[in-house]
Amino acid sequence: MRSVCVKYTSKDVFHIFIIKGAGILLIGFVRHGLTDWNAVGKIQGQTDIPLNDEGRLQAKMLGERLKNEPYRWDYIITSGLSRAEETGSILASILNIPMLEPDIRLRERAYGLVEGLTADERETRYGKDWKQLDLGQEKDLDLQVRGMAFMEEMWFKYPDKNMLVVSHGGFLAQLYGSLYKDQVVERIGNLSLTILEKKDIDWIPLLFNCTRHLMEEKQH
Repeated sequence: MRSVCVKYTSKDVFHIFIIKGAGILLIGFVRHGLTDWNAVGKIQGQTDIPLNDEGRLQAKMLGERLKNEPYRWDYIITSGLSRAEETGSILASILNIPMLEPDIRLRERAYGLVEGLTADERETRYGKDWKQLDLGQEKDLDLQVRGMAFMEEMWFKYPDKNMLVVSHGGFLAQLYGSLYKDQVVERIGNLSLTILEKKDIDWIPLLFNCTRHLMEEKQH
């Protein structure tokens, strides 16, 4: 699945098996804004790195976009890591909506010994196949399990509410991969927006990995 900034059609519906609830739910998944470690290619994992000024500006751009779009958002929930929490706080301020308590299931993958290392440093220290080594990194299946548990709980807890969820690139890639199997083929961008709609037992992607708000700003 590649970045799509327009509404999907019915042929793009993908099926997952979750116990059926009631009501309609929209979840807008947002990757946090840029950090200094993002800018130099360091893996952050669960190391608590704050937004930089560009990341804060990105969050404001998305907030302004959301304020002028037809979707109505009721809550924001984040992973609790400061880069996600500040992104959520900026969005909440612009949209004038409350933030729920953070949910640690939304945190980034724990990367163990490679957190804080650039690509060159990772390969120099552990080789090009470092991802195949046991360096303390969280397994794909573990991310998918906690991601799907979060989705199911939100469906039962807030079936008639729409929420923005601010999380992390590695986590979101695994969640989307769990939902849509081999359809996810690209990096999840900082401040990208993905909107999923719950209908019966399906999560239908209305937008995927859309960063139009950032591109429009660059054109001015």
